[in-house]
Amino acid sequence: MTQFFSAQWTRVSAVTAITILLAACGKGQQAAAPAPAADKAAAPPVAIVNGTPISREAFDDYLKGLLRGKPAADVTADDKNQVLDQMINMQLIAAQADKDGLQNDADVATRIALLRTQILADAAAQKYVKNNEPSDAELHTAYDAATDKTEYHALHILVASKEKGEQLIKKLKAGAKFEDVAKAESTDNSKANGGDLGWFTTARMVKPFGDAVKALKKGEITPEPVQTQYGWHIIKLEDTRDAPFDQFKTQLTNGIMQ
Repeated sequence: MTQFFSAQWTRVSAVTAITILLAACGKGQQAAAPAPAADKAAAPPVAIVNGTPISREAFDDYLKGLLRGKPAADVTADDKNQVLDQMINMQLIAAQADKDGLQNDADVATRIALLRTQILADAAAQKYVKNNEPSDAELHTAYDAATDKTEYHALHILVASKEKGEQLIKKLKAGAKFEDVAKAESTDNSKANGGDLGWFTTARMVKPFGDAVKALKKGEITPEPVQTQYGWHIIKLEDTRDAPFDQFKTQLTNGIMQ
């Protein structure tokens, strides 16, 4: 930090209030993680920098952006301290920029205007989605009308060459048990489960594999090895079913909203 950022800031939490000096020459702040508030609406600020509060909501929103979808439970107290330090430093620097009139710089003003537009557009989109979320009745109607909601339960054996695949198909036709051949010959991680892939939709599989599964009847094995970018597959279809509504709900909601 440069000398003009020498300032005092006071950190406030639900259980304690601590006053800390921000040193004039590059010293960072040492503080405990912000304490969770019982009532978020009435939560006190997590810090006050030169009289300007940093709200709990602003802290949580900034932290969420840094997590990028990672679980909040993985964030340690030290991580929260670092995030708070960043926000305090930004507040100090932004205050100095404001004093220097940088908000009137043409490039800065353009970027601020763009960020404002992006934030408002995102807020409008979220409001629309919230106000127009499809009802359960609409979702069930879409579910009943969906033409590709079939789930497949299949086993497979993955090998490196077509010739190897053809040899194993002959072995299976001669009476070898699919699970035993998979455990002995497959190069896929599913070999430990006898090649069992569990339940899946073909949308989750590469197209040649999905197309081959769709062409099978229950209990059938692909007559020829199926090539994908992963190698050559021998596939056995165990069963089919309609995907449960709850598993399909998110996809249906997205489709209706789009």
